[in-house]
Amino acid sequence: MAALGSVFRAVLRSSSTQTRRQLSATAAEGHGDLAKKWKMLSFLIAVPGVAVCMLNMYLKQSHHSEERPEFIPYSHLRIRTKAFPWGDGKKSLFHNAHLNALPDGYEEDHE
Repeated sequence: MAALGSVFRAVLRSSSTQTRRQLSATAAEGHGDLAKKWKMLSFLIAVPGVAVCMLNMYLKQSHHSEERPEFIPYSHLRIRTKAFPWGDGKKSLFHNAHLNALPDGYEEDHE
């Protein structure tokens, strides 16, 4: 019984080693072409795509007006149940006094 187990392990070991060698040999053959294909796709599609998106953003930003929207005191917006833990407690962390309204209106209108 022990002899059968050792023979089975020897066969299994030799077949798995041979399979690993075959798999690594076939993988090494095909990677060169695949790498060249992805490199060309990156340069021919991805880089021009990013450039077009950047141009679109620049053109939209240049035509964008800096007018702030009219303040309408909707009851469901700008709800403050407790103060923020920074500053005076009314302003969010990335507050813009020109564009972000406080619960009772724009900051510049109060001053």
